[in-house]
Amino acid sequence: MKIVGISGSIIGSKTRTAMDYLSKEISEKHPEATYTLIDLAEYNVQFSDGRNYLEYEGDTGFVTKQIMEADAIVIGTPIFQASVPGTLKNIFDLLPVHALRDKVVSILVTAGSPKHFLVAEQHLKPILAYMKGQIVQTIVFIEEKDFNRKEIINDDIFFRIERLVEDTVLLTETFTKLRELKEAKYDF
Repeated sequence: MKIVGISGSIIGSKTRTAMDYLSKEISEKHPEATYTLIDLAEYNVQFSDGRNYLEYEGDTGFVTKQIMEADAIVIGTPIFQASVPGTLKNIFDLLPVHALRDKVVSILVTAGSPKHFLVAEQHLKPILAYMKGQIVQTIVFIEEKDFNRKEIINDDIFFRIERLVEDTVLLTETFTKLRELKEAKYDF
């Protein structure tokens, strides 16, 4: 199972802090899974210009190919101006319309206001559904008050991240088995 985490901003530290904890959780509880964290702050990703994702080279080609080859994706995003960052939206724009078909997609959000939970529900989930992702219904929402000195200080957040990892892995295994059973019926 290949899981790709995306830290969806080029600034700030909270989302990366949470994604690092998620990375640790996956490696400890599911060592059989291959996990790659793509922190967009570490890559020079071009703006989408409508080309097929396979035509991009360099960092843009690497990032899009990693996402397309994944069985599951964990999207970590801060909320800026009541929206996901443009860097994350650009990733979606670089991919084909049905890029997330047969992929499980989980969401981890960091935000300064409790009202921003609506962004994931009303903005991000519809994009992921349009791209045919199998969305893990519960998200991890982390507020400013849950951090201190670039560390998560709320034990409930740790529990929710653990649960998100378990749900992501379980759904990915389930969808993989169902897809294999369906394909076996065709006897090709």
